[in-house]
Amino acid sequence: MIHVVATITLNPGTRAAFLDVFRWLTPLVRGEDGCVEYQATVDVPTTLAVQDPPRADVVTVVEKWSGVEALYAHTTAPHMAEYRARVKDYVAGVKLQVLEPV
Repeated sequence: MIHVVATITLNPGTRAAFLDVFRWLTPLVRGEDGCVEYQATVDVPTTLAVQDPPRADVVTVVEKWSGVEALYAHTTAPHMAEYRARVKDYVAGVKLQVLEPV
């Protein structure tokens, strides 16, 4: 089992449009072999001293996959190519962390 945290930085003012596309994508990804969890999240403001300030132009995707092979297959799925084309004008950058439980 692996965990993936994808931090997607968006162009200012495009988060709502990006999330509309992501809502279309989510059930397709969840139907992929090896997908255990796939969810877009946004920052929640709190008064916790150690928390960074909320980021209005960031979406963090929390994923869980059966293994790296499932993640590789996910990246080449046809709906992922369509997703990338549909959000290219919204996305300023993506950072990915692939983690395993210890």
